[in-house]
Amino acid sequence: MLPPRAYFFIGLNIIRTLSIIGLLLVFASNIETLVHDIEAVNRFMAADKAADDSSSAMNSTMTDYLNGDYIEGSTVPNQPLGIFWAVLNRLFILFQVIVLLLSELGWPMAFFNRFFPILGDDFGLGALGVIQCLLGASILSHHIDDFTLVAAFFLFSVGVLNVLVGLIFRAGAKTKRSLFAWRDHAKATAAHVLPTHIGPVDISNIKPPSFVSNAFADKNNAFAGKFNAAAFGNKKNAGAPGMSEKQPAMDTKAGFGFGRQGEKAAGLKGYLISKPMETLPRYAAKLNASSK
Repeated sequence: MLPPRAYFFIGLNIIRTLSIIGLLLVFASNIETLVHDIEAVNRFMAADKAADDSSSAMNSTMTDYLNGDYIEGSTVPNQPLGIFWAVLNRLFILFQVIVLLLSELGWPMAFFNRFFPILGDDFGLGALGVIQCLLGASILSHHIDDFTLVAAFFLFSVGVLNVLVGLIFRAGAKTKRSLFAWRDHAKATAAHVLPTHIGPVDISNIKPPSFVSNAFADKNNAFAGKFNAAAFGNKKNAGAPGMSEKQPAMDTKAGFGFGRQGEKAAGLKGYLISKPMETLPRYAAKLNASSK
């Protein structure tokens, strides 16, 4: 059992398929009608020229053929510039059919949204149906052949159906029949369940674990003790009487470094090594009085 949205999607796309078929049929039938009109006008002009060149009087059949309201076998009125307006009308119909066909295919939709908003995404199918009805009525208002008659009547029927769908669904008709509506609906559903974007995390208030703080404290204490031992030893040697200026260079070469040997040598010479004050990094947790 499919959800109601699926039935709306299938039904609206069936109507769109019928609309595309009707537009293609009207396009082909108008090209055929245009060709037949031009051929009929050529025959008419040839008969008119032959009647002017003939010295004998024309019979009644030829007279009716040349003086009829329409050129026989065409939709061209027998009046000044009749062929011009008839051809121009067919070209306008073909142009409108192409525009409606591109609108039904949805390409390029950005062009329609800017220059033909009634055929864009913000409008429903009512405007499309009205234009299709106007095209069908314009074609059916002339005496046409059977193929053009069927195509125009089919397009008019689809136009009425699009008008009804536009009244029912209004502006949301094109959204409901969109081929990407399922993907957009899935994204919208997932957005309520899981976030699709995670912003930067503020780590200024995050404190490291206690064992990390203790490790940094032990390392700083050891380094400070070695540095103080070396500093006290150098100060004593610098102030000892009877030493020349070259003596520090010799002591430097024979030094005990910053390890246990240096601390032991400093203790034998009477220097007391005081325990340095505990130092902690700024981001480490402060120790309370009970822990001390």
